Amino acid sequence: MSWLQKHITLRPYPRGFHLVTRELLDQLPEMASYRTGRAHFFLQHTSASLSINENADATVRQDLEQHLNVLAPEDAPHYVHTYEGPDDMPAHIKSALVGCEVTVPVSQGRLALGTWQGIYLGEHRDHGGPRSVVVTLDGETDI
Repeated sequence: MSWLQKHITLRPYPRGFHLVTRELLDQLPEMASYRTGRAHFFLQHTSASLSINENADATVRQDLEQHLNVLAPEDAPHYVHTYEGPDDMPAHIKSALVGCEVTVPVSQGRLALGTWQGIYLGEHRDHGGPRSVVVTLDGETDI
């Protein structure tokens, strides 16, 4: 059993859902040595999210953003936490609903995602900036 933990920084994205599978993997060449195992991706933020969903049709990402904007609108009169701007409390709600981590099996040095699956960053702030992800790999390696 081999373990690896690595900190990855994702570039800044505009508000919305973004397919970041390739960006994560480009910073994780060590995965190629894992025959079988798992990759755990943990986003170290409370105003963004990680999820797995459709990797082919960008309208899915648009629809997710629009739906969450209905569930957690800006400037709702019942928000108490408002001092960081109108997008902040809705961002916390969206992060709580979607989550901040995903775990994916690793097989033959690759993520064992389904044909139409990819890892999404949900950027829930207007100007969230770079996002930090802690990746933990564990499994059997060729090393």
